[in-house]
Amino acid sequence: MARLGPRPDAARRARFPRLLNWHDVPVTSRNEHVPHAQPPNSLAAVALLEEIRSGLDGVTLPLALPGAEQARRDAAAAKAQLDDYILPRYRSLDAPLLAVVGGSTGAGKSTLVNGLVGHPVTRAGAIRPTTRQPILLHNPAEAAWFEGQRALPGLTRIRGTLAAHPAPGGHAAEKSGPSDSLVLLADAAVPAGIALLDAPDVDSISDQNRLLAGQLLAAADLWVFVTTANRYADAVPWKLLLDAASRDITVVVVLDRVPQGAEEEVSQDLRGLLDREGLAGSRLFIIAETVLDPRGMLPAGAVEELREWLASLANDASGRTDVARRTLNGTVRALAQRIAGLAGSVREQEQAAARLEADAVAAYGDAAARILDATRDGALLRGEVLARWQDFVGTGEFFRALEQNVGRFRDRLGAFFRGEPAPAVRVEAAIETGLQAVILDEAANAAEDTDQRWRSDPAGRQLLGPDDLAGTDPAFADRAAAEIRAWQEALMELIRTEGQGKRTQARWLSFGINGLGAALMIVVFSMTAGLTGLEVGVAGGTAVVGQRLLEAVFGEDAVRRMADKAREDLAARCHQLLLDEQQRFLRRLPADNPALAETLSAQAGALARLAERA
Repeated sequence: MARLGPRPDAARRARFPRLLNWHDVPVTSRNEHVPHAQPPNSLAAVALLEEIRSGLDGVTLPLALPGAEQARRDAAAAKAQLDDYILPRYRSLDAPLLAVVGGSTGAGKSTLVNGLVGHPVTRAGAIRPTTRQPILLHNPAEAAWFEGQRALPGLTRIRGTLAAHPAPGGHAAEKSGPSDSLVLLADAAVPAGIALLDAPDVDSISDQNRLLAGQLLAAADLWVFVTTANRYADAVPWKLLLDAASRDITVVVVLDRVPQGAEEEVSQDLRGLLDREGLAGSRLFIIAETVLDPRGMLPAGAVEELREWLASLANDASGRTDVARRTLNGTVRALAQRIAGLAGSVREQEQAAARLEADAVAAYGDAAARILDATRDGALLRGEVLARWQDFVGTGEFFRALEQNVGRFRDRLGAFFRGEPAPAVRVEAAIETGLQAVILDEAANAAEDTDQRWRSDPAGRQLLGPDDLAGTDPAFADRAAAEIRAWQEALMELIRTEGQGKRTQARWLSFGINGLGAALMIVVFSMTAGLTGLEVGVAGGTAVVGQRLLEAVFGEDAVRRMADKAREDLAARCHQLLLDEQQRFLRRLPADNPALAETLSAQAGALARLAERA
């Protein structure tokens, strides 16, 4: 690629102090291991960070709420940064600095890296993306820091080798491999104490490359951000630079391909942007537009100032520690804000889930109330139930006479006891059918009501998906029928228990347990609220027959007690049927973790205090 113009002028070079060239650094000095104090309360800090990392696995945010997708990305980013950078750096503050070389497509990152080490090691060319895999260049003596899973543990390690005479494009970069791998390349030209990572383009046409570039930049102690004279104001790089400013990371900006004569104007404009966006402390290096040699290399000395600055930093153990501390503390502060934001998102999820649960509970609660109303207002003493009861106690003429003269009831009741009662099984069956119809109808109404409420809410709509829950479960009718029969059996047992040991035992035994059970069911459904006109008389008379019959056998108090128990049992069974049915909706809600939001808030506060102390 053609580059025109001379090297940076002497006046600009005079602004930077003379620093050591990497190759000028004595081997003993460069490779000397200098122990450094860990951050204050480092053991407690690591324990806190590990606890936070473990807890983030439980932050799923499954409901489709505004901002939930971004919050899920924030949670994933927080986990990745803890794994890739914060925990590894806290555990080993004296590890070599990781300087990530990042920037826009075609900014010259790979060419810059090649220039810094003095020979081609990465691909540089016009076909995009050129950096298909990130390449981590490190001093051979420091391989142990990077070969394991200390940092960036999610990336597979691939060991690269330097060719004796590397061809243009770079031996290591010719390797192909998955985008979740990291090529490790040991090179003696890299000073001990610092490693260079050539990252993919931050605005790559490949989604995987963009994500990987962001992950690598988040794991950096130091950013070497490369841009060009005509692209330094692009939105994507600046978004990342602003993130760097929020984390207080050390940033070195390399302004590449600056046309001859435009250095002062362009650099001042870029410096103004950096100052306004909180990056006033960033170092700025200028690389003039020039001609590459046949190997794709910059002219000797084009990146000398940056190389000298990095060499000086690598040789300064205290300076490296300061850079690591500054980036680490800024990253922890940013993590505290992210965790606090996640706590808010979790609360929103909890509130949305509680709202959806309340909608279902209200709908099925209303249905239960309507069922109980139907069982005590006389509404069931109509139709088939009334007809079967009439067949049981006498003829239709009996009830017509009863309407005209209730006093004649005593005579009919006496005859009733003296004669053989008609079978009561059909009364029980009619009650079962009528009660089942009421329960099924109200359960279906509750399901439709809940379905409508949930579908009016984005979170509920997502939980329901394409499923139609507006009706009852296919097995609900059978469960309701079985529960009604169980209630009837319990009612019969109640009569048996109440009649044991009484002088009336022979009387109720001769009448039949089914007959008395049918009468008690009629009494349970005897309240006449809601009936009008002729229905009041018929239903009321129907109830009177059953109640007087039971009172004659058990006494008034016993009948009242049995009726109350039967009503309570029926109410409990209907309530449980609807509770089970509403689970079709509630099972779709995420598992409740009421302490999660408070835990995250407390952890965010602890992180903020940790950064302040450091």
